[in-house]
Amino acid sequence: MFDAIRVGRQIYNMKNPSEARRCVVFVIRCLLHPQKMKRLQRFFASNEKLARIAEAYGFVYEQPTRAFFYNKSTFDERIQLVEEHMTYLTEHLKGDTAVNLYRKQPIELWQSQDEGDPLTLKLFYHPGQRKEGLMSVWLDYEGQALYQMMFWIAKDVEGAWALFIGAMQGPNMDHSREVIKKITKRCHAYRTKNLILHATQEVAKALGLKRIYAVTNYGYYANNHVRRDRKLKTDFGKFWEESGGRLCEDKRFYALPLTEYRKTMEEIPTRKRANYRKRFALLDEIDAGIAASIQALRA
Repeated sequence: MFDAIRVGRQIYNMKNPSEARRCVVFVIRCLLHPQKMKRLQRFFASNEKLARIAEAYGFVYEQPTRAFFYNKSTFDERIQLVEEHMTYLTEHLKGDTAVNLYRKQPIELWQSQDEGDPLTLKLFYHPGQRKEGLMSVWLDYEGQALYQMMFWIAKDVEGAWALFIGAMQGPNMDHSREVIKKITKRCHAYRTKNLILHATQEVAKALGLKRIYAVTNYGYYANNHVRRDRKLKTDFGKFWEESGGRLCEDKRFYALPLTEYRKTMEEIPTRKRANYRKRFALLDEIDAGIAASIQALRA
């Protein structure tokens, strides 16, 4: 029998009243769905790596019980999503790599080599991201997350393994506008949100995934991206379309290109070509770093 009380005490801070209430709700949901929780328990007991992930990161049992990931997702869909993501990681990453990611041990994908403060791309995860995904590509600046792209890995409707972006989160730091302006200049007028998407595309390819999807404004699991006047605080759809995305038949998702479109020099005004060459050289450096980092960890 699934021990919901033990898991609840493991993942929630019982000294915090709101967390304690969340634990009670979690236990009740587990009691209302005993067969589904047994299915999850059997899955994570099916091999040693999965068992260690569940022990380190008990939220794998909580996430399917809540309306996370995307709009109108079902309990069964969320269970399948968690199972597929964890199956892919444990089968395609060697050793304890997948386990360690859920022990909050990030994988460094690339670090800037210029004279500025270190700018680092990481593959990372922490429980605060669990509403929108099961992993993230993290752009780190001075020890803080400048941008995060939360995602999960699962099969699409045609059975192809794909990366699904649940949300993109921008800077939450003092003087964020000045920081973004500074980093954009360092990246040769390349926007930071384009940089994090580009890195995510390269991570998908390095992991051997065939497609990328992104949750739309309609598909977002909650409404905290909508202001009280119903205007969008963050327009995910606009950015996905600017990046070459097309709306899927399931309007909760955009299909994104696996590779970012790169202009040829003939398409670029002469006065801008020198800057674009520097930008493309930086992107090539990032691509090589991501490919090498993940290839070293592939099973």
